[in-house]
Amino acid sequence: MSDQGQVVIFDTTLRDAEQTPGSSLTVREKMEIAHQLARLKVDVIEAGFPASSNEDFEAVRRIAQEVAGPAICGLARVVPRDIERAGEALQGAPRPRIHTFVGTSDINIQGQLRKTRDEVLKMAVGAVQQAKAYCADVEFSPMDATRTDPDYLCEVVAATIEAGATTINIPDTVGYAVPEQMGELIRYLRERVANIDQAIISIHCHDDLGLAVANSLAALKYGARQAECTINGLGERAGNAALEEIVMAIKTRGEYFGLSCGVETRELFPTSRLVSRLMRSVVPRNKSVVGANAFAHSSGIHQDGVLKQRSTFEIMSPEDVGVESNQIVLTARSGRHALRHRLEQLGHKLSKEEVDKAYERFLEVADKKTEIYDEDLLAIVGDEIRDVPEKFRLDYLHTISGTGTVPSATVRLVIDGETVVQESAWGDGPVDAAYRAIDKASGATSKIEEYAIRAVTSGSQAMGEVTVQVNEQGRTLTGRGASTDIIEASAKAYIDALNRLAAATGAQRQHPQAV
Repeated sequence: MSDQGQVVIFDTTLRDAEQTPGSSLTVREKMEIAHQLARLKVDVIEAGFPASSNEDFEAVRRIAQEVAGPAICGLARVVPRDIERAGEALQGAPRPRIHTFVGTSDINIQGQLRKTRDEVLKMAVGAVQQAKAYCADVEFSPMDATRTDPDYLCEVVAATIEAGATTINIPDTVGYAVPEQMGELIRYLRERVANIDQAIISIHCHDDLGLAVANSLAALKYGARQAECTINGLGERAGNAALEEIVMAIKTRGEYFGLSCGVETRELFPTSRLVSRLMRSVVPRNKSVVGANAFAHSSGIHQDGVLKQRSTFEIMSPEDVGVESNQIVLTARSGRHALRHRLEQLGHKLSKEEVDKAYERFLEVADKKTEIYDEDLLAIVGDEIRDVPEKFRLDYLHTISGTGTVPSATVRLVIDGETVVQESAWGDGPVDAAYRAIDKASGATSKIEEYAIRAVTSGSQAMGEVTVQVNEQGRTLTGRGASTDIIEASAKAYIDALNRLAAATGAQRQHPQAV
């Protein structure tokens, strides 16, 4: 087991958070996040579900071979082929872990698995034994543990530890628990399972009732020593426990919890922004720890207190989480070196070609804006550096709109780098007209499910960032675009989504139910 007060931080951004609708990642994007998680110094990276697709298998294999520091984990159901694929993906890794799971609540056993408790117990034990043949570090999760009969849960936990599980994860799969109940469940297991000291107790909470972080902290207080979480709290439905919130709660309230962890907290903000960009999920301004307003003060009383003594209204320092109090402001006179340096500080390691591409766009924006802030840089990188084939490229856009005028748009697309198609359309506003014209030019039949726009910075010269979620034949993906022209940003976001849909065609992936 780990040291009594040391918490293992298990990051499942690349597995559970990727189940956020519209947030699927390419292999390269997973690699970029994994390297940043290593800089963040998480203890375990759950890199994916190798049996779900060849792409996920390759992502887990590459991360296991190329990312140094954390243990690398692959998820598997209690199915022999799943465990084989996980073992193959992790072969030769310095610190491999297989994480296997099965539903143990009667709701799962009877309603989904259609088996008996004894059959499920045998499946769990057999899976752990099989996983042990591939690596010494094996984690087992009795899925929906918080709705499982406590005595049966104890039986399953004891049997899987006996079979060789080194970590036992207690998932609140549907976010049903409350903190007091979660703490009592951990206490119950510690008291009733005779061999519980032979494994680390882990906790994995979902946020359906907004209690994922509170439940995780309650479990840690009662003896769990691994917390499973995601960057920005992303995940299926309402998401998971947010890594940054758990880590900073442990750090800020160390005297209460008596716990510590090895996370490099100054990498929290850069990691948050990197995940936000690559998973095309905007961080709410009022998000704890990493939101834009987390260290902002508008009340006169608060401002006066912070100016006189910072601790009056700030329990954390912005610098502690990687937010610089004095940000570098770039202008059109800033060179490539300054741009590369700032992007690296924000968690983006770009190649020379990518820096050149970002710099060209940087100069275009700098010609329109007096100063370029971090948020502008993140929008530029997100708009220019993409890891999907550019089947459609916006070559020209012209819109007409105004009072008493029928909104219309003309677009010219370059398709597959060769074919040039120009189409015009009218619509209910310039964005709708542009989207109709893009549909005609590209042949797309997608349905737009969500459209969101936000100003990246303040002022009339602000960069506008548009996020659009599209659905085509049951497949949902998200695109993002940025520009000082919001119509152009909207068109770029839609085309980005169409490119991602085109790249994903034929690459079906099977996701297990979230643990």
